[in-house]
Amino acid sequence: MTSYGELRGEPHRGVVVFRGIPYARPPVGEWRFARPQAPDRWPNLRNADTFGPAAMQPANPVSGRAALSEVSEDCLYLNIWTPALEDQRRPVLVWLHGGAFTFGAGSLPKYDGAALARRGDLVVVTVNYRLGIFGYLRGIDICGEALPSTGNEGLLDQMAALRWVMAEIARFGGDPENVTVFGQSAGAVSISALLSMPEARGLFHKAILQSGSTNLLLTPDAANQVTEAILNDIGLTRRNAGQLRDVPAAQLLEVQARVTPRARGGFYRPVADDTEIPADPLMAIAAGSAAGIPLLVGTNLDEQKMFRRLEPEVDRLTDEGLRERLTDPRTNAQAGDDGQFDPSDATAVYRHARAARGEDTRAPELWFAIMSDRRFRVPLMRLAELHAAHTAQTYAYLFTWQSPAWNGRLGAGHAVEVPFVFGTLDDGDGDDFVRAGSEVETLSTQMQEAWIAFARSGRPQTPRLPDWEPYAIPRRRTMLLGNSSGLVDAPYEPERQFWEGKLRARAVAR
Repeated sequence: MTSYGELRGEPHRGVVVFRGIPYARPPVGEWRFARPQAPDRWPNLRNADTFGPAAMQPANPVSGRAALSEVSEDCLYLNIWTPALEDQRRPVLVWLHGGAFTFGAGSLPKYDGAALARRGDLVVVTVNYRLGIFGYLRGIDICGEALPSTGNEGLLDQMAALRWVMAEIARFGGDPENVTVFGQSAGAVSISALLSMPEARGLFHKAILQSGSTNLLLTPDAANQVTEAILNDIGLTRRNAGQLRDVPAAQLLEVQARVTPRARGGFYRPVADDTEIPADPLMAIAAGSAAGIPLLVGTNLDEQKMFRRLEPEVDRLTDEGLRERLTDPRTNAQAGDDGQFDPSDATAVYRHARAARGEDTRAPELWFAIMSDRRFRVPLMRLAELHAAHTAQTYAYLFTWQSPAWNGRLGAGHAVEVPFVFGTLDDGDGDDFVRAGSEVETLSTQMQEAWIAFARSGRPQTPRLPDWEPYAIPRRRTMLLGNSSGLVDAPYEPERQFWEGKLRARAVAR
């Protein structure tokens, strides 16, 4: 029984699952582009045996897969996996999915929470939130009260889900005083914003960020450019922008795909507007906005290789083409920085460091290495460094396992670690990345146990891994997670040092 009505779950892989629980009112009609509203009560027993619809979204150009089978504006649902319903006050893990704020859903098979819940005797929650134009269109600056959206509605959905969890999770055997939010890519970027926001304080107690940081938030100017382009395409003025609420959802999705195609950078992200999110969220974290919240953060060694399907020309790069590409404004937008560095210096540093380790130094491999660091690893390690000054329980990892997918061309690419964390190596979504076997099963077990231990105690220490010491300068202790896992000092340090003082975060989509 919840505050909104009675639910019936069902047994699933050794736990009990509740699917498709509404945590907010459907954001349709007058509530399109608005803050999420509290859900309505349901009068009768509700069968929670079916996932709610995914948020409106196009086909995913990275995976090549069509849009999910059921998408709708009525998408604000969450799912719960619990070992039992008795009042045991188990730790709670709340997952925020990735997908460039444009794709994905908490109901994807690779996010099935049964294995984690069963192994850790804890409660796992996955969340849908508004995506793309429906969740991240900023109108307030240029349209005023005609369209007062802030561009953070999708992020506010996540906060509404966390509030629901705080209020209701004890009824599902969870402890509302021990909630860990974890997310990958867009989910991790969202958490980085939440760590900086006073309004989010108290909604969770620990956080795990997988491959995403504050550099990938938008400025208001960048968000306003997107709004202008949308209005121009659909033939609306600023004064009548409110008519966007009346446009059929499928038509709006077509406008999104036409005006802001997903190529070399994302156009829909939370907006650091100095109202809901501080204008400089990283500096807010540096000042202690998240002090006392244990963090576990990390990236994958070859993050950028996941996007080679979007950029087939990269495999033909020359050194000259690499230098040009590194200063392309679209690349700067993709990386979320101002591009103020010498590409020749970057090329030289990375080539020398890779040669010293016996690694490939051709231009395409330099591109993948530079962008993996520039876009993902260096900004997230900077966040960890600044947070660690306030909270000793700050831990870092680097996922190094090389996927055999795409004839070995994926490597330790973006999102490859996700099925290892969930223990879903054998599900349909993971087959493209992982082939089952003892090696990967061992790594998956190590990672699940570390994430579980962190959710319980704020330390990712387990019997299967060496002592996991906190991340702090100057040693920058980092757990390598791969064929052979172990703790090292400052991995890939020459490359990280190159970026010191060079990456002034300023995410601008053009």
